[in-house]
Amino acid sequence: MNFLIRKFIRNWEQTSDPTVRKAYGTLSSVVGMLCNIVLFALKYSVGVLSNSIAIISDAFNNLSDCASCLVTLFGYKLAAKPADKDHPFGHGRMEYLTSLVIAVMIALMGFELLRNSAEKILHPEQVAFHAATLVTLLASVGVKLWMAWFNARLGRRIDSAVMIATAKDSRSDVIATGATILALLLSLVTDLPVDGVMGVAVSLFILKTAYDIIRDTVGELLGRPASPEVTQKLREMVLESPQILGLHDLMIHDYGPLNMIGSCHVEVRSDADLVEVHEVVDTIEREIYEKLHILMTIHMDPIEQDNPQVNACRALVGQIIGEMQLGLSFHDFRMVAGDSSCKMIFDVVVPFGCKYKNQQLQDRIVEALRQHGEECQVVITFDRDYTD
Repeated sequence: MNFLIRKFIRNWEQTSDPTVRKAYGTLSSVVGMLCNIVLFALKYSVGVLSNSIAIISDAFNNLSDCASCLVTLFGYKLAAKPADKDHPFGHGRMEYLTSLVIAVMIALMGFELLRNSAEKILHPEQVAFHAATLVTLLASVGVKLWMAWFNARLGRRIDSAVMIATAKDSRSDVIATGATILALLLSLVTDLPVDGVMGVAVSLFILKTAYDIIRDTVGELLGRPASPEVTQKLREMVLESPQILGLHDLMIHDYGPLNMIGSCHVEVRSDADLVEVHEVVDTIEREIYEKLHILMTIHMDPIEQDNPQVNACRALVGQIIGEMQLGLSFHDFRMVAGDSSCKMIFDVVVPFGCKYKNQQLQDRIVEALRQHGEECQVVITFDRDYTD
C-alpha cells in the first residue's frame, strides 16, 4: 500500500488537499477495477466449467464491484471541484451520493442473483468439481481480504465514506466466496441443491451490504451529529482559554469530508474587556479551522459572576432542573430588572428522548420557583443538543 501511495500520489501526506484526496480516490478505484476484472474473468470461467450458479453469481458480484469502482472514480473527481456560485460550500457531499449509487448497483445485482439462485433450487443441475475451481476461489478470498484492508486503511487516512463502503463490500465478498467454496465441497457428498442454496446465501449477503451502505449514506445526507471525538476535541480547544466560562448551542454541519461549518455560544464575564475577549475568540476560531477543518462562528454571551442575587437564583434553577431527573441542562442565565419586577431569563437543553413537551417543562420549572419564593417573570428558551 505504501509503495502504491508514494508511487502514484504526489504530496500524499497532505490528505486535506482536495487534489490529493482525488488522487487517493483514483488509486483506490483503479486498483479495485483491475482486481475485480481479473477475479470476474477467473470465476466466470471456472463457474461455467463446473456448472455452478453460486460461482457465477460470485463472479458477477465482482463485476458489479468493478462498475462501482468506476462510479467512485467519477465521484471523487466531482467532489474535488472547488466551490462556486451555485454550490458555495463545495461539492464534497458528492462522495456520499457516490456511495448511494454504489449501494443501489449492489442491491440490483443482489436481487438478480437471488432470482437466478432460486431458479437453481427449483431446477437443480449437477455441479462438477475441479481442483482449479477450488484454487481460484481460495485465491479470490486472499485478494478480497487484501482489498478490504487496503480500502479501509485509505478510507481512515483521508476520512472517506466511499472507501469505507468499498472495504465493507470487499469483506462481504469474502463471506460470499466462502459460501461458494462450501457449496462446491458439499457437491462432492450430496445431491441436494446446495449450489442454489449457497447462491441464495451469497445474494442475501450482497443485499445486506447494500442495505448497510444505504443506511449509513442516507444518514450522512440527512445530517448526523459530528463524531464524539471531534466535538470533544472542539470543546477542549474552546474551554482551554480562562476567559471562556462555558460553551453551549454547538452546531456542526457536514458538507463533505474535511468540509464542516460550525457555530457555538461561549459564556464570558460581563465585566471582561470586550476587545481582549474578541481577540481570544478569533484565535480559537483560527485554531479550530487549522486543526479540525471546521469553519467556526463563535458568539459571546455575557454572564454576571459577582452578583449574589444572580448567583443564588442560578444555583436554585440548577437545583430544580437536577431534581427533575430528565437529563435537562441550562445555560445563558441572566436577570433583567423591570419597572415593577424582574425577569429571569435562561435556556434549557432538552434531550431528544424527553417525553414532556416544552410547555409542560416550563410549567414545572416556574411552579418550583414559586414554591421557593421566587416571583420573577420567567423566560425560558428550549434548545436541543445537536452534537449528542
